[in-house]
Amino acid sequence: MHPRRKRRARALTAATALIVPAGLLLTPAAAQAADQITNGTFDQGTTGWTVYPTASVQDGAGCTTVPAGTDAYGAAIQQDVPLVEGETYRLSFRARSTPATEGPVRVVVQGGEDVNYQQFLPAVKPAFESAFGTYEYFFTAERDYPNAQLAFQQDVVNPVAYTLCVDDVALEGGAERPPYVPETGPRVRVNQEAYLPDGPKGATVVTEATGALPWELKNSAGATVAKGRTTPRGVDPSAGLNVHTIDFTRYAEAGEEYVLVADGETSHPFDIGEAAYERLRDDAMTFFYTNRSGTPISDELAPGYGREAGHVGVAPNQGDTAVPCQSLDDDSQAILVAQGDEPWTCDYTTDVTGGWYDAGDHGKYVVNGGIAVAQLLQQYERSLHAPTADRGALADGTLSIPESGNGVPDVLDEARWELEWFLKMQVQPGRPLEGMVFHKVADVDWTGLPLDPAADPQPRVLYRPSTAATLNVAATAAQGARLFAEFDPEFSQRLLAAARTAYAAARANPELYAPAPDATLDPNPGSGPYDDDDVSDEFYWAAAELYLTTGEPRFRKDVLRSPVHTADVFPATGFDWGHVGALGRLDLATVPSRLNESELRQVRRSVTEAAGRLLADQASQPFGQAYAPEDGQYAWGSNAQILSNLQVLGTAFDLTGKDAYRDGVVRSMDYLLGRNALNNSYVTGYGDVYSQNQHSRMYANQLDPALPNPPAGTVAGGPYSPTATSGDPITAALFPDGCVAQFCYVDDIGSWSTNEITINWNAPMAWVASFVADQDSGCDSGRGSGRGHGHGGGHRG
Repeated sequence: MHPRRKRRARALTAATALIVPAGLLLTPAAAQAADQITNGTFDQGTTGWTVYPTASVQDGAGCTTVPAGTDAYGAAIQQDVPLVEGETYRLSFRARSTPATEGPVRVVVQGGEDVNYQQFLPAVKPAFESAFGTYEYFFTAERDYPNAQLAFQQDVVNPVAYTLCVDDVALEGGAERPPYVPETGPRVRVNQEAYLPDGPKGATVVTEATGALPWELKNSAGATVAKGRTTPRGVDPSAGLNVHTIDFTRYAEAGEEYVLVADGETSHPFDIGEAAYERLRDDAMTFFYTNRSGTPISDELAPGYGREAGHVGVAPNQGDTAVPCQSLDDDSQAILVAQGDEPWTCDYTTDVTGGWYDAGDHGKYVVNGGIAVAQLLQQYERSLHAPTADRGALADGTLSIPESGNGVPDVLDEARWELEWFLKMQVQPGRPLEGMVFHKVADVDWTGLPLDPAADPQPRVLYRPSTAATLNVAATAAQGARLFAEFDPEFSQRLLAAARTAYAAARANPELYAPAPDATLDPNPGSGPYDDDDVSDEFYWAAAELYLTTGEPRFRKDVLRSPVHTADVFPATGFDWGHVGALGRLDLATVPSRLNESELRQVRRSVTEAAGRLLADQASQPFGQAYAPEDGQYAWGSNAQILSNLQVLGTAFDLTGKDAYRDGVVRSMDYLLGRNALNNSYVTGYGDVYSQNQHSRMYANQLDPALPNPPAGTVAGGPYSPTATSGDPITAALFPDGCVAQFCYVDDIGSWSTNEITINWNAPMAWVASFVADQDSGCDSGRGSGRGHGHGGGHRG
């Protein structure tokens, strides 16, 4: 790790230590007596406590000495406590471990077997030091429970003996959480990683001043190399802050450790150079390899991420080798019936091993996989046609994956891992709904965090085929067929045959929709619904890809007759898995075809007109993001929505060569890399302060220090305006009165509404990172070099 890349303490989570279950902030019917702990000071020895394997009092604290090699749960200091529904509790204590621990102890308040060991205070795993430290946590009980267990508990087998001591333990009902005030660092907000030498360079200053202020750009030696005056922008509604902007585009000398100084504040340091984006081009792809299902992950290829194969039928996994369909007594059937459908099942099992785990859970979803595959394939196909593209940057041997060196571009190899799974998800000939594609495969019930894929004990189930999933496979298989034709003609033909079959099956079953969720009918579904009852855009996308691959008149006719063809498929809020018309339009605009000149001009004009609107939106945003929802509400996965907008801008640049479009992409990357209200880089491993505790069962270092954070180059979902009312257990407590858009984010593993990671969010990150990496001075000698994290990510430092 570069010397300055020492991450600041994340006050967004750790300083307040606010941890709550999903029980919401309720007003209790009756206040409970304040402290529920008996003998929390251990003045009466260990009375009231259960302590094992040994019990003692040292320095006035209750202690247990744990021999090396003790199994998980083989040591504890614990006490039963009553909880009242809706009551908010403050747990406080002092603790130490000699020698210092690195996470073998967890602190939890949980119910018993009758409530499936529900965690009222989700387990936390502090790294206790050899000197006493003070700890504080808040949670709200979502049910009455007379004998919940507060436990300081051995979590994993410990290689070294240690003594755990706790003191001054208090569990106080009727507590009030302190106001949540995130640490936002210096008021001068910059791209904390790097600006391109020949690109735009902007910053934002949070200040109460209304008049222009002087600013200075200083190099690593402290010398002033540029200066000017800020531009006042008033109060930014998306941040609720009065801000000024700084433009230092004219300074183009490459170097490290620059800072901006304005209004008595000094920014985080940053570089001016190209190497960071070359690294990000590769790093953004790592997430796909480490998220592979059905295969071991090599620690040699992805240091720190090695693990056993998940869901291959090795106990306790029930595996994806022979997965049944939804059973008729599953709660999900009631949702189908409520939608007006008949219950659905099948009398066979299917091998659906492989593919990518979608997100923070172990589900595998075709519609999320569809847009992710499409954007990876678009990333590669852009390298074949875009004037500024560096095709060699996406060649074979550029990624750390097992297939590297096989003569096929690595990005295609990675996409193939998911495409092969798509083929397994297609209903085989002779079976009902043949040619259709199962909507998803997932656990029957939700699992907790953390959980290694190989340790997932839940039964797996296939969900009814859907028209949307089927058309996702038709589109991506057709797209893959034309790109693999050069490298693997046999696989290309398999893909094209599957695409034709899927398209025909979807036309025969045009309204087979995945149902919307209903918590009253299925309170624990175990997977996301990904419901979509308008698949006109999927039909358009699939027809476009089949036409571009085959040139056949029937697919051309379907494209031109679709109402989507003349609709605006580029909303200001960005396109996503449920709005895929943009994928077809972008490919029609850039992939050579037999569209006539007038038709092609119309398609391309729709892209550049949308890009023009995005530039206008961007100009109104003092933090530089090409994202301005009309209602001011940031969507779920807002960072991915921004990235999809950047793909539109980047494509407009490829079509026209106009620098304004390219600069729009580069400026928006500043927002993602730290130039935002929270002064936080949303890309793991990039910048001084970056997201690293994203919601994930695999990358759960916040809960278990033995596990890694997400790989470098992984993008967090980002601010989500309705998060306070989403049921998110973290944000419900932090934002009881709501939040201003850019502040609706917490870098906490429990915040699934703001901080999840997904394949369909990292796919546009990969496309955009590759685009920006191509916008250098033409010299690629810095590829793979440079400071900081390097390939694979210095955040593991």
